Amino acid sequence: MSFLSRLLRVNISTTRRFSSAATAVTSPPKKSLTSIVNDEKNPKRIMEKFKKACESEKFRDNIAVYDRTVRRLVAAKRLHFVKEILEEQNKYRDTSREGFTARIISLYGKAGMFENAQKVFDEMPERNCKRSVLSFNALLGAYSVSKKFDVVEELFSELPSKLEIKPDIVSYNTLIKVLCEKGLVLEAVALLDEIENNGLKPDIVTFNTLLLSSYLNGQFELGEEIWGKMVVEKDIRTYNARLLGLANEKKSKELLNLFNELKSSGIKPDVYSFNAMIRGSINEEKMEEAKSWYKEIVKHGYRPDKATFGLLLPAMCKVGDFESAVELIKETFSKRYLVGLATLQQLVDELVKGSKREEAEEIVELAKNNDFLKFKLVLSSKKD
Repeated sequence: MSFLSRLLRVNISTTRRFSSAATAVTSPPKKSLTSIVNDEKNPKRIMEKFKKACESEKFRDNIAVYDRTVRRLVAAKRLHFVKEILEEQNKYRDTSREGFTARIISLYGKAGMFENAQKVFDEMPERNCKRSVLSFNALLGAYSVSKKFDVVEELFSELPSKLEIKPDIVSYNTLIKVLCEKGLVLEAVALLDEIENNGLKPDIVTFNTLLLSSYLNGQFELGEEIWGKMVVEKDIRTYNARLLGLANEKKSKELLNLFNELKSSGIKPDVYSFNAMIRGSINEEKMEEAKSWYKEIVKHGYRPDKATFGLLLPAMCKVGDFESAVELIKETFSKRYLVGLATLQQLVDELVKGSKREEAEEIVELAKNNDFLKFKLVLSSKKD
């Protein structure tokens, strides 16, 4: 080979290497199937891309993307697309696996499509898919989320013996939640004995559900009794439930002691904890104390939520502290906090009643200028 030929061969090889390297640098990384689905905004395209992505077995194992996609389609009020993507799963052998099918049942439940959830459960034998407590719990959960509480009770009473399924603690927790939603807290508490008689142990979910329902239903003594019976390690939800109960009962000393106990236990208080402290202060007409608790929310790195403002703003107006109320609502706009429409409207109404029409007009204008708030406030012409 001549010198010229060798030189040309080296130059071509070098050019190819540089070209490949340049392509690697300039070409964007290939998106995952999950990103392709998650990044889409159009509901129809979400459905189409999801169905295409399902051809990948790895994608079908991604529980999170299934859940997120269904939630997005439900939020967009496209239930027919939810049905389409979930019926698409019937073409895959995964439907013979109980875990996969239980997921489909749960997703139908989250969409409020309980009849579809029931259909999937009923068809499991046809797909050579066993039905155990796993799919039973998914069905109970689907009806529970869909607010079909009577059906949950009926299924719990009939299906276990019919299908030779033994309910587990998850089954009982669903039933307890349903009873509490119906206001039957005493009946829910009575299940504790049945749980133990069946060789099961109540878990943190059991106790937290019973605690919160007792305190919310004004059954403070029952809540205290459950608190005393707890044999599992308490978590933030446990403490928040009792903080709420103590706040509602205006037990300020016990409330503060429990808050300090929460911190000393190594559990970090969250926005719900501080909301309970704000509620307790307001119930005892200690507005300055309530304001100081509000500042603690931000100091601890949290964002105040709708409940926070739903507590503070009406309380400020009630005591005639309109200046603080206006200052607080301006802060919510500047920091893009979420405020409920009812709370905002109540503030505007109270400002008008308190002869603060100029301030009320300013709030209405601020709401219009903040496009992230889809509010339609009504400015009343009345002063009383």
